[in-house]
Amino acid sequence: MKTEQLKPVIEAVLMVSDQPLALDQIAELFDEYERPSKGVLKDVLRQLGDDYQGRGIELIEVASGWRIQARKEHANRIARLWTERPQKYSRALLETLALIAYRQPVTRGDIEEIRGVSVSSSIMKTLVEREWVRVVGYRDVPGRPAMYATTRHFLDYFNLKTLDELPTLNEIRELGDRMQEEQQQAIADEEARMLAAQEEKRRQMMEEARAEMEAQGLNVADDDEEDDDGEGSDVDLDNLPEILTFSELSQRFDERMSQKAEQESQAGLSYDAASETTNSADGVTETASHDETRQVVSADDLPPIPDSE
Repeated sequence: MKTEQLKPVIEAVLMVSDQPLALDQIAELFDEYERPSKGVLKDVLRQLGDDYQGRGIELIEVASGWRIQARKEHANRIARLWTERPQKYSRALLETLALIAYRQPVTRGDIEEIRGVSVSSSIMKTLVEREWVRVVGYRDVPGRPAMYATTRHFLDYFNLKTLDELPTLNEIRELGDRMQEEQQQAIADEEARMLAAQEEKRRQMMEEARAEMEAQGLNVADDDEEDDDGEGSDVDLDNLPEILTFSELSQRFDERMSQKAEQESQAGLSYDAASETTNSADGVTETASHDETRQVVSADDLPPIPDSE
């Protein structure tokens, strides 16, 4: 078959396959008389990879063969297609897996010696069930502990062809520093966003307060505006109504009465102290008048006082 005829066939096969396919597996899908060679298959796969440049999917080669997959930059949106959340692994499990990948074959004792803590049996069981690690032998020491190593499925899961593609320790250290810087930058950006939101909210509150004060007829000016004499033109606090306590109000009332009395005295309407109300010796209350029209109240004008029993 020609290359143009092979491309759609191989593309369809890789698209529906639930696992990577090696070249031998792809070749076995064709009849013997039309089976392409490995060289032809590699050329077709290379052309397919070029066709996927700039698209949402890509063709990659992993340890078990070739597969078509979505690009990792779209992983967050693709994950929304499934209601269940992806399984999260503990830090202890990932550290154990990393030690097996970089120091394989290793025993549980080797891992515990490096980590400084015991390795849970559930961690090893999870790694084996996920087919990321397997037992490759037993160490010839007392107890014959099992030795663990990674599998092809581990390489396929992490998009690796061989263990040589694992990052070096220096690269991991640099990656950790870069991730820390990115986290710090993300925190700084979030703080800046929150401050900007608070400032915007404060500005809106100021606008609402300014509109409310203008509706009440008060003269409101911006903070950065000043009058010709250099003083601000905000609301005149001296003209606002004064709030007094009861004692202050009483004192002010007394002062007003004193002022009124002085004004009446100057106008010739003051009272004579000798003509104020007095009590006579016989119990008669007398009131002296300040003018000619008022009369003195005598005892005859008062009602009789009842006899005491």
